[in-house]
Amino acid sequence: MASNRNRQRKLERARAERRLARQAHQARRKRQVQAGIGASLAIVLIVLGVTWALGGFSGKPDTTTTASSCLWVPKTPTSNDGTADTGTPPAGELHSGFETLSIKTNQGDIEALLDLSKAPCAAASFQYLGTKALLNGSTCHRLNTDVKTLTCGDPKSDGTGGPSYQFADENVPTEPVPAVTTTASPSPTASAAAAPSYYAKGTIVLVNSGANTNGSQFSIIYGDGSTLSAAYSIVGTVTKGLDIVEKVAAAGAVGADGKPAVEGKPTTTLTIQQLSVAIPGAPTSETGAPTGEPTPTSPASAAA
Repeated sequence: MASNRNRQRKLERARAERRLARQAHQARRKRQVQAGIGASLAIVLIVLGVTWALGGFSGKPDTTTTASSCLWVPKTPTSNDGTADTGTPPAGELHSGFETLSIKTNQGDIEALLDLSKAPCAAASFQYLGTKALLNGSTCHRLNTDVKTLTCGDPKSDGTGGPSYQFADENVPTEPVPAVTTTASPSPTASAAAAPSYYAKGTIVLVNSGANTNGSQFSIIYGDGSTLSAAYSIVGTVTKGLDIVEKVAAAGAVGADGKPAVEGKPTTTLTIQQLSVAIPGAPTSETGAPTGEPTPTSPASAAA
C-alpha cells in the first residue's frame, strides 16, 4: 500500500512539474511576442518620424530634376562670330514654379517673372550666364520702333556675340494675344487690315537666327500691337522697369549713318550692370504682395 501511495505522489509531482514547465514556456513565448511587436512599432514610428521630418507628408512635389532635359548644343568659340567660352549650364534645372530675372542697368532696375513650367531651359540659361557675369557691362544694341522691341544680351554689344552653346525653342506662341482696346475708334477698314500680334506688352523673348538657335540675346516688347512673327521663345514678363525701356524707345534709334532710323542703335544708352536669377518663389509685386500667375504672352521676334 505504501509503495502505491508513493508511486501516486511521484506521478502527481511529475504532472505538476510538467504543467509548471508548460506555463513557464508559454509565459516566455508571450514576452517574446510582446517584445517583437514593441520593437516593430518602434521601427515604424522612427520611419514615420523621419519621413515627416523630411517633408514626406507635406504634399508638395519635388520640383528639381536629377538629370537635365535641356539639350545644350556646344558652339566652338571663334573671334569671328563673337562666341564667348562659357561652357554649358549644369544638369538639374527646375521645371515648375517661378523665378525672378533681375537686370540692374545704368537707367534703373528691370525685373521679370519667369515661369519655369513654360521655359525651364531659358530660365536655367539666364541663371547660368548670370553666374558667369557674361552680360555685365554690355549695352542694349538694337531698337526697332516698328515692331516695338529693344534687344539686349549680347556680350559684344553689336548683335554678334553670345555663349558657347545653343538650345531649343520653347514656349513659342500659337495664338495671337487679345487685341488691346483704346479710347480712339479706328475705322473698320483699319481694324480689318491690322496684323495679329503674338506678343503682349512687357513680354521678353529670345533672339534667334533660326529654329533652335537660342543663346543669350533677348528682346523686350515695350508696346502693344507688336507685329513680330510667332517664331520666338517667350522667357517671361516684365514686372518692374518697363518704363525704363519705354524711355529708351521714346528717344529713338540711329542707323549706321548716324541719322534717325526706325531700326538701329538706341540713342539712349542702356547698359546691363548685372544680370541674375533669384531662387524660386511665389510671384510678388514691388511691394511684396502676391500677384498671381501672369498671363503668358507670345514670344516676340527678338531680333526685329
